[in-house]
Amino acid sequence: MDWKSGIAEAAERIAGHVRRTPACTLDGLGLAYPVEVKLEQMQHTGSFKARGAFNTLLSGPVPQAGLVAASGGNHGAAVACAARALGHSARIYVPEIAGPSKIALIRDLGADLVIVPGAYAEAAERAAEWQASTGAMQIHAYDAPATVMGQGTCMAEWEEQGLQADTVLIAVGGGGLIGGALGWLQGRRKVVAVEPERAPTLNAALRAGAPVPVEVSGVAANALGAKQIGDICFGLARDQDIGSVLVKDDAITAAQVTLWKSARQLVEPAGATALAALLSGAYVPEPDERVAVLVCGANVAPDPLAG
Repeated sequence: MDWKSGIAEAAERIAGHVRRTPACTLDGLGLAYPVEVKLEQMQHTGSFKARGAFNTLLSGPVPQAGLVAASGGNHGAAVACAARALGHSARIYVPEIAGPSKIALIRDLGADLVIVPGAYAEAAERAAEWQASTGAMQIHAYDAPATVMGQGTCMAEWEEQGLQADTVLIAVGGGGLIGGALGWLQGRRKVVAVEPERAPTLNAALRAGAPVPVEVSGVAANALGAKQIGDICFGLARDQDIGSVLVKDDAITAAQVTLWKSARQLVEPAGATALAALLSGAYVPEPDERVAVLVCGANVAPDPLAG
């Protein structure tokens, strides 16, 4: 598949529907070097997911039965946002662990929201049942070409903004964001996957040589909680021989605090996971290595400004 051409086309398709999020360089993070960051948590609905949702909906016809999606929260909000903007109905299944702020966001965006006991896998089963019974169009959270190409526009945009880094650290859940980055970069920069120790989906797959189910828990589970890495991401990661590191939950929460105190950026655990690899020493750059971090989610639970 020609990922780079597909991502370039996706960027044209979704222009005007998504935000061009800021990119800058941060110092004062307690590191001996500056870090380039892209603040994708400032995207519509507080995560990169809007890119994939809009690309999917704008790529072809939507059935009269509307849309259905399973989500840990951020994907569901993105689908609800894109559906409302483009005039479609949407039914979103989320697990209980999605958390009150993400559940409220999806509800506020006008979707038909169904909260499912369990984790993401249970929500995905219910979404598949709804699709089969109604003919609704399902937008996969991370393992569909249109989704991955949409997410890849984030990295394409970052390069347009002048990204200088040799190495980019990206948090991984199901693999849509890092898969899109790999599809765009094609080995031109080093990519390091960062995952919580308690949700090691891609790390386990790379060690096993194939996607395998893992147990998922921890502070970032409602965003990085896929039980098995997507086939698209795994193939791209394996072919490009990317780096993979794991971080502890307390390193993730410490990175959240650092982003707030040093840069006044309020992010959810998933959004701080990639930076946690640098702050905790899980990834140590070479002396002259320039590094960048993709900050990807803002939906903190509970919502600090909820009335």
